[in-house]
Parts: sequence; structure tokens; C-alpha cells
Amino acid sequence: MRTYGDRCGIARALDHVGERWALLVVRELLLGPKRFTDLRAGLPNIGPDVLSQRLRELEGSGIVRRGKLPPPAASQVYELTDWGRELEPVVLGLGRWGSQAPVPSADAPLGPDAAMIALKTMFASADGLRGRYELRFGDNVYDVRVDGARLDIVRGSADSPDATIDTDPATLATVLWHGRPETDLRVEGDRATVTRFLALFRRS
Repeated sequence: MRTYGDRCGIARALDHVGERWALLVVRELLLGPKRFTDLRAGLPNIGPDVLSQRLRELEGSGIVRRGKLPPPAASQVYELTDWGRELEPVVLGLGRWGSQAPVPSADAPLGPDAAMIALKTMFASADGLRGRYELRFGDNVYDVRVDGARLDIVRGSADSPDATIDTDPATLATVLWHGRPETDLRVEGDRATVTRFLALFRRS
């Protein structure tokens, strides 16, 4: 493993996650385990050899481990260890800082999990709102719960959501942060509560 050879905790952290793509692999695993093909889908600009190398390095550092989905799938997946999950506030903090940087070209990808992590990045407080929402990006479905200062997002369908939002990551991003009208989102349920929900993630 390459090292900065510096005793500082920041340098030692970068020894483990400072390589290109490493933190984005962590981002893709924050919401739960993924197969190699799912990681490729969330990171379309990474080559398979580079992704394999990053996964080996992260495994070697104790940040990522291999697991298996329960039957009948029984597929090999990658997931964060307990130590790896401690990177979540670091990743969210970087996201908040990076949101002030210029936005890349319009055709730059925004994956489904990246869009959901962006919501966690921008969330501060629900200002009294409590609710459960289902966000659908095609086959990617998320259960989103808001309760005061807490925001929980997991992959999977929501049980009796207050509303469902059916869209794609790029449309959601342009509605939230680039002035596109909210009516471009397909909504099932109470649109007024969706308006309040979306307001939680807009830049001040």
C-alpha cells in the first residue's frame, strides 16, 4: 500500500481512502451491499480493472468486506464494515463542501444512490415534518423516512408511504437545485406534503 508516511490522522486516513474512486465506492455502499455489476452501474466511468483494484484495497484496509445475498439470489456482494460505515459523515461533509463547486456538464451522470446520498448531504432538519416517502428511479426504489432532525434512507419499497415520487436522478436534481418546476415530478399521494419534503433539501 502506498503511504504518505505522515503520522497525522488525515494522512493516515488518505493512505486508505485517498486513491481515485475509493470514496465514491464507499458512497455507493452507504445504503447497503451491492454486487460488482451494481457498483459498475453506479460508477459508469470507472473501468472494471480499476474497480476490482479499489475493492481489493478497501478490503485489505478493513473498510469493505465480501458477503452473500440470502437465497435464492446467493450473489456475492460487497458491503461496508463497521469501520467503513463510520465514513458516512466524512462523505456527507465532503458532499456539502463540494456542492459549492461548479457543476460539471449536463451529461455528467448522477446515479440513483448518488442522488439519495445528495439528499442526505443537503438535509439539516425537517422543521417539524414527519413522513414516509417512496422514491422511484425506474427499478431503483428507496424508502425515505423523515422525523425531525432524522433522515433515514434504505433501498426497497416503503410500507404505506405518505406519497410516492417517480422520476429519475437528473430530473430530481434539476427540480431541487436548478429551477425546474416541481410539477415535472410524477407524484402519487399528497402533493402538498411532497412540496414540504422537497423543501428540506433545497439550498438556502
